Amino acid sequence: MFGKDKDTNERFNVIYKEGSISGCKVIVDKETGVHYLFSWDGYAGGVTPLLNKDGNPVIKSNNE
Repeated sequence: MFGKDKDTNERFNVIYKEGSISGCKVIVDKETGVHYLFSWDGYAGGVTPLLNKDGNPVIKSNNE
């Protein structure tokens, strides 16, 4: 667990991050391709599916 190399079989991948005390991340579920927006400010935060302009979830296949 600690002091070992990072597991490459993790399900989620962070593809974008900005901020430190407050900010946001875009996280991709590698199994489904669904993108999620995680936003935080201090100790508070929330997660929601990332939507395109039509209101549908952003979903990308592994080869996109």
